[in-house]
Amino acid sequence: MKCHICDQETRSFLDEKTDILYYHCPDCEYIFKSPECFQDFSVQKDRYNLHENDEEDEGYQAYFQRFLDFILPLVGSPKNALDFGCGATSLLAKMLQKEGIVCDYYDPIYHPDTLVEDKKYDLIVSTEVFEHLHQPREVFENLLNRLEEGGYLALQTQFHPNNIEAFKKWYYHQDPTHIVFFTAQTFRVLCDAYGCEFVSDNGKNIVLQRKPAVLK
Repeated sequence: MKCHICDQETRSFLDEKTDILYYHCPDCEYIFKSPECFQDFSVQKDRYNLHENDEEDEGYQAYFQRFLDFILPLVGSPKNALDFGCGATSLLAKMLQKEGIVCDYYDPIYHPDTLVEDKKYDLIVSTEVFEHLHQPREVFENLLNRLEEGGYLALQTQFHPNNIEAFKKWYYHQDPTHIVFFTAQTFRVLCDAYGCEFVSDNGKNIVLQRKPAVLK
């Protein structure tokens, strides 16, 4: 089967505990579950509703603060931002607002009518979203199109260990709504494909890219 990211041939492997077939791309390190495991929004919503994401919870706030502590020193002074796939809450958008960044938010399940067509942003953030996507390359391209020239795209998703046996023991793929998995290398390949700058990653779960600025 072809890789969804770089269109190269993948290698399949079976997780014997779950009897789920996975496909691994040796070129960009992308891994995805067999397509019959892909779930629609209604199933994902049922799973997500089990989460207890309270905006007043200090642990939940600290989770997003770690993300902001990594990206904000690297992105200059964005005037506006979009939280793409915010979930049921808008906590991250509110935290960006406190940093002086006007922030919109959108989620296809909980806030499907908040996306402003043709609006461009200096910064787009998306946390714990990409592992749910059926077509992550298409979404990556769509988000780039919503960025101003020179704008930043900051993503958070757990990087897989890039070792098949270690992957089978990895907790993250056991969530049935997590269907695709990345490393920093996967995003480097995407940046090369779209002419973006790969700015930085934290070696664990955050990656920052920049859309090229138009030369004047």
